[in-house]
Amino acid sequence: MRPYPPLGILYISAFLEENGLENTVFDTTFSEPESLYDFITAHKPAYLLVYVNLMTKINVLRLIRFVRSQPELNSTRIILGGPEVKYHAAGFLENQADFLVIGEGEMTTWELLQALESGAEEKIHGVQGLAFRDAGGKVVFTEERTKVRDIDVLPLPNRKKIDLQKYLDTWRNHHGKNTLSVSTMRGCPYTCKWCSRAVYGLSYRRRSPRLVVEELLYLQKTWQPDSIWFVDDVFTVSHKWLTDFRDAVLAHNLHLPYECITRADRMNEAVIQLLKESGCFRVWIGAESGSQKVIDQMDRRVDVNQVREMIVLARKYGIEAGTFIMLGYPGETEADIEETIHHLKTANPDHFTITIAYPIKGTDLYREVESTQITQPNWTESTDRDIDFVRTYPRKYYNWAVRRVVNEVNFHKNRLIHPGYSFAGLGFKTRSVVAKAVMWWIRTR
Repeated sequence: MRPYPPLGILYISAFLEENGLENTVFDTTFSEPESLYDFITAHKPAYLLVYVNLMTKINVLRLIRFVRSQPELNSTRIILGGPEVKYHAAGFLENQADFLVIGEGEMTTWELLQALESGAEEKIHGVQGLAFRDAGGKVVFTEERTKVRDIDVLPLPNRKKIDLQKYLDTWRNHHGKNTLSVSTMRGCPYTCKWCSRAVYGLSYRRRSPRLVVEELLYLQKTWQPDSIWFVDDVFTVSHKWLTDFRDAVLAHNLHLPYECITRADRMNEAVIQLLKESGCFRVWIGAESGSQKVIDQMDRRVDVNQVREMIVLARKYGIEAGTFIMLGYPGETEADIEETIHHLKTANPDHFTITIAYPIKGTDLYREVESTQITQPNWTESTDRDIDFVRTYPRKYYNWAVRRVVNEVNFHKNRLIHPGYSFAGLGFKTRSVVAKAVMWWIRTR
């Protein structure tokens, strides 16, 4: 129950509206599929634009099948965008999507709709960033879309198109406080092998600190959120930008706590001071592993010791620290997992999340394991998360490894709070020992 508004769709909506194309947003976050189906049937839109990522893919395909099954919607053009469409273009087009918007969507969507509305469909071939089927059924990719260099020119997300209060109320009802999401940058200049760059590519473009602060002031005045979640991949990538942001926050006497994600190599004590002064209450510092060997295999380009140092230093300044862990990466051994446990105990972050590595199509990780994939799930009923490949140990081993890491680290945290052995601590330790025994059994079979 930690929902965030669909910023991508809201950016598209605002851009279209600014350029004279009225549109309606149906936000599926709080609805059942039937409500969406009824809405589409009632409105019979000429164009249905849908965002697709790894998590929404299966429902989007079901939505397409519904639309194509309704005679009254025969003229509706289905346009898909988002990170999932670039490397699965043939699959979506085979499943009766009309057009795919590859990369940044604002200008591509507007130019496509202009061409369709004018009836000059031959112009579609000149629209950058599209995929579609030609008259002969062949999949056509137009020229790659040129990225928006100055993203300050883009309008703010069209948040008033949705019921934003539902998001705020859901957060507050379940967690006591609420939050809203904000984007200050597009792209990421780093090359982690497991990370998809299907939309923004290997780029880095940033909104001016002044405009970001103006957006925060607008959100504070209009909706009074308790905090902000910056969705950027590396919030502190530019120290100059962060300094200017801090200055703008102080100049406007803005008091709005925020959390963000960054990398240890783009942090130091001065950066942490800037984060603190600008309102940061929680910083997520990526590591993915406590083993330098695994980190290097991921092409993370960061020192695990520096990650630990920055987690400790952030907490020293009164900023909560979180980190991300990934198990089951190619070549990872049980010794590497134990190093990850040591890493989490030593750094002692306030929060950590764990995922089991999976190959997203289009990434370096996908290409590296493609020849060793051991599952071929039905494309229309699965996502890249369902793909498995030859790992050091069987896939189920890592399910137990997650339990081992979580419980062993929580046991350590419990002992820091309650020296000796508490009832909860014994529970964590018991589950950790059981998980380690099952891991050994699976590994040695």
